Amino acid sequence: MLKKARIIPTIAVVLALSLAPAMAENPQPRKIYSGWVPYYSMKTSLPAVLNNIDLIREVMPFWYTLKFAGNKVSITDLYSPANPSVPITTPLATMKGAGLSIIPTITDGTDKLVLSNLLSTENGRQAAVQAINNLVLTNNFDGIDLDFENFAFVDGNTSWDKTKPYWVAFVKSLSAALHANGKLLSITTPYLLDPTTGKKGYYVYAWAEIAPVIDRLRIMTYDYSVAKPGPIGPLSWTESTLKYAVSIMPASKVFVGLAGYGRDWVTKVDGVCPADVAKTVVAGAKAATFVMSNAANLAAGYGATIQYNETHQEATFTYQKIYNGNTATGLATSCTATRTAWYQDARAYQVRAELVAKYRLGGVVAWTIGFEDAQSMTNIRNIALSIAPDKVISNVTSDLSEFTYGQPINLTGTFTLADKQPIASLPVHVEVKATSDINWREISILNTGADGQIKLPIYLGQNQSIRLRSDGTWERLEGISNEQVIKVKPQIKITAPTSIPLNSKVNISGIVNPGKQVPVILERFDGKWSQVASTVTDLSGLYTFSYAVGNNPFVNLRVSSGGSQSAAVTVVIR
Repeated sequence: MLKKARIIPTIAVVLALSLAPAMAENPQPRKIYSGWVPYYSMKTSLPAVLNNIDLIREVMPFWYTLKFAGNKVSITDLYSPANPSVPITTPLATMKGAGLSIIPTITDGTDKLVLSNLLSTENGRQAAVQAINNLVLTNNFDGIDLDFENFAFVDGNTSWDKTKPYWVAFVKSLSAALHANGKLLSITTPYLLDPTTGKKGYYVYAWAEIAPVIDRLRIMTYDYSVAKPGPIGPLSWTESTLKYAVSIMPASKVFVGLAGYGRDWVTKVDGVCPADVAKTVVAGAKAATFVMSNAANLAAGYGATIQYNETHQEATFTYQKIYNGNTATGLATSCTATRTAWYQDARAYQVRAELVAKYRLGGVVAWTIGFEDAQSMTNIRNIALSIAPDKVISNVTSDLSEFTYGQPINLTGTFTLADKQPIASLPVHVEVKATSDINWREISILNTGADGQIKLPIYLGQNQSIRLRSDGTWERLEGISNEQVIKVKPQIKITAPTSIPLNSKVNISGIVNPGKQVPVILERFDGKWSQVASTVTDLSGLYTFSYAVGNNPFVNLRVSSGGSQSAAVTVVIR
């Protein structure tokens, strides 16, 4: 991954950012776009996120690295030193306010074999798990994205067989810790082609073993050509990698990488280059990088013609660049370098986004958001619209909005598409939430009939809000109904003697359901009901009254609480 090549210099976050207006048409595009927001390019990346909010559900702030020294695991914040004038809470609040899920990336900032040695012991793995889990919980992130590359690239493949089981154990432990708190685990790795073909790729990442416990697999389907000129991520190679990934895990977990950068290589040099570039402007030297959105200007500046390679589905051009200056001895000199560039343009973005529909993937993931040009996003948006999930219209009603404790209410829920077509055999979650609750609680799940309806009698013990919810799928958005507020009146039971002696007291007892401590009133009927005594139930809802009724031949009594009344009782005075 090109994450150590900082194409854009460190800059502060722009504070005045406005959200792009949501698309007015229906359906809304499928949210298939995601990517990284590096700490060193906030001014470019964050506005790009917000301007494409209709396509994005989650982002990966590229802000943290894990270190291990002196048997201590620590996580270093890379954002704050790079953006001293803008606290980290500012972009976080902006992204959360836009409704985005925040899944920061953490890299392994360790030397050769340090990370593999850390993961080789149970104590080391647990220390890393605890540090990462604490980071997520302390900042209320929605999960974490692991981009651990050093044990693959720095350690070398001779260590992979030893490291692989430790990596798997670590991922399983981290997943358990995160999932226990409702957080997601995303893994970013280089390609891993189907081992049955003999093309193992970076097999140390053990996709098949970690697939059941991770929530996202973001594949770095780029950096195919590094040492010599060639495509950044040829389509056939990309698709082969995807085919293997979706064969071992749900396709919805898989995200295909997009390169927001290009590379250009020196292939030939004529003349003697000036001393200041003599070591870098040589055939076979390390490639230069450029931002994808600048590619057209780069080509135009040197009069180059951009060609689209149909085989690799990428753009390429060749140009000559003249370097003027002086030799090490001070003599004037000049050289002409022939340079060949490759990059993924708007068309390349489109064909890779089409793979999302072809394989029903979770989406595409860009290194990095903000490097793309406007046409690329237009192309992705068109693809996202063409595979937009259907909107689900859900409604719930009840035959009663207020009822007495112990009495059933009858719910009716309806689920249709936007064109009013009923959705049959749809699993529906019946959820309730009391005023004091933060989260909804599921009390039942059942399937809609051919008419798209469910009917369900339920009993509630307290005031509740009720809603119906269907899960989102590839074909349909999550369906959430209106909230039906149900008020539960107390049920009051009363016990009293049928008769008592003259000038004695009548002892009345009973219970208020649901059982809890509430005020109750004793009422007497003399043409109208009037309060004659009051008390408070115990914690179980039990109450007692001792009331002097006088010398009337009989008395009518009842108990009330919370807008409910007991049955009336008649006590004869003998």
